[in-house]
Amino acid sequence: MARKMTEWPSKRGPIAKIMPSDGCEGGTVPLAVGQWYDFHEFGCHLGNVGLLTLFAAACLGVSPALAACTDPPGPGVNWQRCAMDGLDLIDVDLSGARLRDASFFRTDLSGSNLSDTESYRAKFVNATLHGVSFDGAKLYEADLTKADLSDASMVGVDLRQARLYRANLRNANLTDALLKGADLARTELSGATWTDGKRVCSEGSVGRCN
Repeated sequence: MARKMTEWPSKRGPIAKIMPSDGCEGGTVPLAVGQWYDFHEFGCHLGNVGLLTLFAAACLGVSPALAACTDPPGPGVNWQRCAMDGLDLIDVDLSGARLRDASFFRTDLSGSNLSDTESYRAKFVNATLHGVSFDGAKLYEADLTKADLSDASMVGVDLRQARLYRANLRNANLTDALLKGADLARTELSGATWTDGKRVCSEGSVGRCN
């Protein structure tokens, strides 16, 4: 456990000194919240910090990858938990981007490359995704309610447990897509290439590929 070092003055109250024997077990990590710690005995030379992520990094020996929501769009950008609502992001390259828990409510991403993105639980509600590439993207538990995915390429996309209520997938390519548990209620599927890569959904296919 961390020991209180009352002989060290601090305007933020008692400073806890984490000892190397404490490691990363038990209640050590929760104690990092809201306090300052001395990491010198770990050999990390992080100084006094009050961030849980930095303490975790000291324990694991890695640098934390923090989202930079003001970074411009580009391959591999980290927009985790960022709010990109209502933006015009037409024809941008976001291949390999980290979009976990990000929000794109009413965002226009027409023609953009979102292949191989990590988009777990991302929200694309009412987003315009016409002609985008989601090839190989991980959209597990993503919310695509009422999204326009017409003509989208979604080869090998992971849509397990995703919500596609009233989404428009007309003429989309769903070859090798994972759809287990996906909500396809009232989803427009006319002209879409189904997961087997052979069957094309007939006109009027809504909620299921006929």
